[in-house]
Amino acid sequence: MSNYVSTHWGTYKVSQDRSNKIKLDNWELDSSPTEFGLGLADAAVDDLRIKQPYVRRGWLDSKGKSDGKRGRDEFIAISWEEAFNLASTELVRVKNEYGNASIYAGSYGWASAGRFHHAKSQINRFFNLFGGFTSSYQSYSYAAAETLLPHIIGLELSSTLVEHTSWDALSEECELIVMFGGMPLKNSKVSAGGVGKHVTEIGLKKCIDNGVNFVNISPLKSDAPKFLEAEQIPIRPNTDTALMLSLAYIMIKGNLYNKDFVKKYTVGFDEFSDYVMGRKNNAECSPDWGARITGIPVDSINKLAEKIISNKTLISMSWSLQRASRGEQPLWMGITLASMLGYIGTAAGGFGFGYSCVNSTGDSFTRVPWKSLPQGQNKIKDFIPVARITDMLENPGTEFSYNGKKLLYPEIKLIYWAGGNPFHHHQDLNRLVKAWQKPNTIIVNEIWWNSQARHADLVFPANTALERNDIMLNPKDPTIVANHKAMKSFGDSKTDYEIFSGLASKLGFKELFTENRNEMDWIKFIWDESSNICEEYKINLPEFLDFWNKGFYEVPSTENKRVLLKEFYQNPITNPLNTPSGKIEISSKTIASFNLSDCPSHPQWLEPYEWLGEIDKYPLHLISNQPTHRLHSQLDNAISSQNQKIGGREPVLINSKDAEKRGIKSGDIVVLTNDRGSVLAGAEITDDVMSGVVVLSTGAWFDPDEDISLDRHGNPNVLTKDVGTSSLAQGPTSHTTLVEIKKANQEIIKDVEIFNTPKITNNNTLTN
Repeated sequence: MSNYVSTHWGTYKVSQDRSNKIKLDNWELDSSPTEFGLGLADAAVDDLRIKQPYVRRGWLDSKGKSDGKRGRDEFIAISWEEAFNLASTELVRVKNEYGNASIYAGSYGWASAGRFHHAKSQINRFFNLFGGFTSSYQSYSYAAAETLLPHIIGLELSSTLVEHTSWDALSEECELIVMFGGMPLKNSKVSAGGVGKHVTEIGLKKCIDNGVNFVNISPLKSDAPKFLEAEQIPIRPNTDTALMLSLAYIMIKGNLYNKDFVKKYTVGFDEFSDYVMGRKNNAECSPDWGARITGIPVDSINKLAEKIISNKTLISMSWSLQRASRGEQPLWMGITLASMLGYIGTAAGGFGFGYSCVNSTGDSFTRVPWKSLPQGQNKIKDFIPVARITDMLENPGTEFSYNGKKLLYPEIKLIYWAGGNPFHHHQDLNRLVKAWQKPNTIIVNEIWWNSQARHADLVFPANTALERNDIMLNPKDPTIVANHKAMKSFGDSKTDYEIFSGLASKLGFKELFTENRNEMDWIKFIWDESSNICEEYKINLPEFLDFWNKGFYEVPSTENKRVLLKEFYQNPITNPLNTPSGKIEISSKTIASFNLSDCPSHPQWLEPYEWLGEIDKYPLHLISNQPTHRLHSQLDNAISSQNQKIGGREPVLINSKDAEKRGIKSGDIVVLTNDRGSVLAGAEITDDVMSGVVVLSTGAWFDPDEDISLDRHGNPNVLTKDVGTSSLAQGPTSHTTLVEIKKANQEIIKDVEIFNTPKITNNNTLTN
């Protein structure tokens, strides 16, 4: 029997060394493995593992009321029986006193690549059986796009990503790929739901081999892999919309856009054109105008326009573009620019949103909607856009706008979190810490003593992927992987399924939750149901035991080269888009009807709330991108991430000119500051990043000092602003952040403490 573990960053072979220690090796069938995943074996047994259930002393003493000490309190070790009693009693109390809408069940879905042990599925199933919960919509990765795209092209984002034009099709017909936000390979190392083989690098190299040229429009040279030999155009962050508007201006003024495509496949172009040409009481979006905003020379803008007009061009947009103030605009404008070029629906170009952001975008294999754990129905209709957690906690009962509707924030009394870490992916963490004190109770299933666990009242120790059986069935990956349990549970930790089963038993619906199935029963159920689904795709899955013993199965591909919106292009009458007009909406009457000042009826340049074009006391733009050495905050305690630290802190990239001006050298401990907080980091001087921009990757475990004013470790979300992209999407705006940076004085340099365990009282009873 072959033993594998599949994760969001890759699949690995599992073995034991001579001392019986778990060892991971790259899977030989993956030509481009993610090395940092090898650190999971050591992280699974490190000192930061949560060994048993814990209760926070202040919560216990205050009898279920917040005492304002979350994140700064000691924990008491308790038994599972005591833990289940405390949690079930509190759940019943909150439900009876305040109703199910007062329960926020948070999960971000990244906790497991397994189809069964998927935290979001588990927590949803549990709370739906308990009577429902307040939920969240969208993703932190691309919330603005999720809301906007149905209005503009009539497709949900998930469908758009699945249907993206494949690398093999692009490589044969496309001539130029213009990358707004680049295509960094590090981002393509991951995919939610698991990765079998990494294919993005293969796809890009196929394009290069066939003569496709690339342009990288980004403040970072490294946003384009070196082998692309891409032309680099540095741009002020958050000004991509202005650049695209200037390109549109050149095309309209010179009568160089594809009028036939625009007329046949779009609506609202005339209104947009009036805006671009300055016929709507605004300035012309000329190259001079664009140069002043973007920092790109006029000549470079004109040359770029010439390139995209004279070549079969794909307009590629990174997910990062829309995680910014008015983040809807660059995506909408990118689609508009692609419409003007006229290649949408063909392999020659069009637009893309998320090439290289995850491994799967651009693949051409058959997508099978695999069976997952049934979750039931949520009886509670209250929800929030995912990035509005702090607003919800601060302002219960307050009205907010979302996608043309007026909604109310519910009053949350209990938060239960399993999967994900809000103290990583949320903005303005100092503000979140304060809001996090308001609920009566916070319960988490967590693996390590990260900041989320330290800010909880009840902490349930969860298993890693190495401590359970599962199956990787990712609709976005052609490889199915059998995850065999490789090690016994660390300490007294349990799977999420075991935790929720135990709670369901106390609450009287264990049989409904489990359906009398154990772990392997559910895995076999998912396999059998998926086998039935495969019949319509003419795919015959092997017998389960054959698959389980071999360890993996590769789904044969019957897919032809995929082209986004191909059917629409071939016949827009018989294959209309699911928009009011049936066409691409360059101007949207629906969005216009919402009367939103921060998201008008067509793409426009809307000045960000802070940016390099209007500098006050904070002269540097902070980019908080995906790190190279972990996934988000996952495995920050593993060796690959730890080896990247400078002085124990997350590295911050600084241009040599900016560093010299401030007397900063590589290896110095520096402090990044704005009105929202301060962060210590380790300086790395490089001209990979343009002057005026600094880069501090996300995912350093949040490590605030006692005053909650300084993060000792380097989490950029202490500095980011927590406001929505607009009142349309309410997405996160982490990439709109100005800071100052200076060499840290010795008196403010404090030891990193997040990798030390919190204060724990190891008594086995609640009577102390």
